[in-house]
Amino acid sequence: MAQAAGLLDQDQFSCSICLDLLKNPVTIPCGHSYCMGCIKGCWDQDDHTGVYSCPQCRETFTPRPVLRRNAMLAEVVEKLKKTGLQAAPPAHCYAGPGDVACDVCTGRKHKAVRSCLVCLASYCETHIQPHYEFPAFQKHKLVKATGNLQEKICSHHDKVLEIYCRTDEQFICYMCTIEDHRGHETVSVATARAEKQKQLGATQSKFQQRIQEREKELRDLRQAVKSLKRSAQAAVEDSERIFTEMIRSIERRCSEVKELIRDQETAEVSRAEGLLERLEQEIAELRRRDAELELLSHTEDHIHFLQSSKSLCAPPGPGDLPSITVSPHVSFEAVRKCVSELKERLEDVCKGEMSKISRAGRAVGIHGCFTETHEVETCAHCLEPFQNKLRLMCSHAFCVSCLKETVSSLGRQCPVCLKELKVGVGDQPEGQMTVEHLKDFFGTEWHCITYNIPSGIQTEAHPNPGNPFTGLQTQSWLPKQQYISNDKWLYGHEVVKLLQRAFEQKLIFTVAATHGAADRVVLNDIPHARNLFECKKNGGNLLNQVKTELKFRGIE
Repeated sequence: MAQAAGLLDQDQFSCSICLDLLKNPVTIPCGHSYCMGCIKGCWDQDDHTGVYSCPQCRETFTPRPVLRRNAMLAEVVEKLKKTGLQAAPPAHCYAGPGDVACDVCTGRKHKAVRSCLVCLASYCETHIQPHYEFPAFQKHKLVKATGNLQEKICSHHDKVLEIYCRTDEQFICYMCTIEDHRGHETVSVATARAEKQKQLGATQSKFQQRIQEREKELRDLRQAVKSLKRSAQAAVEDSERIFTEMIRSIERRCSEVKELIRDQETAEVSRAEGLLERLEQEIAELRRRDAELELLSHTEDHIHFLQSSKSLCAPPGPGDLPSITVSPHVSFEAVRKCVSELKERLEDVCKGEMSKISRAGRAVGIHGCFTETHEVETCAHCLEPFQNKLRLMCSHAFCVSCLKETVSSLGRQCPVCLKELKVGVGDQPEGQMTVEHLKDFFGTEWHCITYNIPSGIQTEAHPNPGNPFTGLQTQSWLPKQQYISNDKWLYGHEVVKLLQRAFEQKLIFTVAATHGAADRVVLNDIPHARNLFECKKNGGNLLNQVKTELKFRGIE
């Protein structure tokens, strides 16, 4: 048995699940053997499917096989343990993924340690021994184990590639130098490696220098990010504190206004109640005297009548009560109006300041480890400089084309805050709009609109605040009416009124930035016919087009 044990190793009696020597071995129907506990635990996981398989050959069994201890195998394992079973090599000696396997080993292959360029084979620590011990193998060229041996052999002469041809930039064997590469500049592979190594060393030095530079930039950028976060947190805390103080200040003012209204209410009510009491007393007195007069008028005693009538007929004394004028609409409307105006002014101030705050926030950026400021205001959707800017009541601004795109997908709501889409005041400079009603040679009536926007200086709402812009004077023509459908007409004077509202909300024109010239006033995307010919050409649908664009801007 000891002799047999020398021919066996531990792998033949190991469980393929736990990779240890079999314990309480069982043999399943396909013939493979496992530890009782290992295969039982494995099959317990398959109970939910009702199909059980061999972990090695994947043969399936239904129903679950009954496991019985393999007494003969257990006895062999025990005897082999006693007679000295050959110890299995350490796990790291076996070839794994990425390792070169021994070409001689059978079954589970060991990791190769050397490759022979003559035999074109790789050997493990055991099978390489003949190359060290027998003289016939000692002239073979051994190299570190490699899996691409064929690439190191010349395909023409089956010789080792040990020469580098600089002329053709390829590896060759000794026979190649005599034939195809005769007269070429050649060096040994070792020399070529040394030269290339030198070049790679210089390149590596550059890489290392670049790495150091980039690591420094990385450190600086991380520091800048930390600084930015600290600054942002401080700004948030300061802003929260300031807004809290503002809210408290407004709440105090609110309390003062309420107290003022209540004080005035109390004073006026007290005064009115005094007058009410005096009026009630006077009415009671008058009623008493009226009753006496009524009684006196029915008396038959002439003398008593004449004596009493003198005192009863005397009118009440003048000036007992002040003249009272009661308004049918007594209210604090003036106070409410003042508070409403204050709210509107505060909202206007907040919108203007929020625009500055927004630009100041966007001006902070980290680029190339340096903080830069950018004054170019961008669309909240495409993040590009505005093309025909349109600002909503919620203070968010967009390119007209971007807003149309989002409306088609999201509906009439702001793409940022999702509030109802309401267009606010635009950035049109101050100017005038006049309308004339004219007739042409054929008696057809037209509406002629004249716009006059003088040159000026750009405000915070424009692309380049503080810079001048060139004004504009132009005309626009509209037809008197336009047929829609089903005897429905759209009339020019209705569209003119909408345009006047849009002009008042500063939505018809904007200031466009130009390159190399002064920024200038241009029309937004609202259709305009510049002359009568253009109006006649497009008059069939011009009124409807203008109305549609104005409706998109909330003018309807």
